Amino acid sequence: MFELFEKAVLTALGAAAITQKKGEEMIQEMKSRYKISEEEGRAFLERIQEMARTGQQKSAEMAETEVKKALDRMGMVSREEFEKLERRVKTLEALQAEGVSSQPEDECLG
Repeated sequence: MFELFEKAVLTALGAAAITQKKGEEMIQEMKSRYKISEEEGRAFLERIQEMARTGQQKSAEMAETEVKKALDRMGMVSREEFEKLERRVKTLEALQAEGVSSQPEDECLG
């Protein structure tokens, strides 16, 4: 699981590393070294950036899936489940404080 997280972070860093300035430098290098036009260089750079974004998104999705699986295996509840339980406890505490503890559970769960 850590390997997936590591890949996601490295992909994100790789995508972030290709900044506008770095991109311009790459285009100039390609123009001089490979004799390509500015348009070809920009198109190439855009394809690279898109591939990095796609890879980053896929890595993030994979990492999220693996983390959810790991939490499930450990018996951990999701944030949504926790908040639902928290609301239920608050409702039950409020009912108990009012002295309405004889009310059926289903009615206080909302």
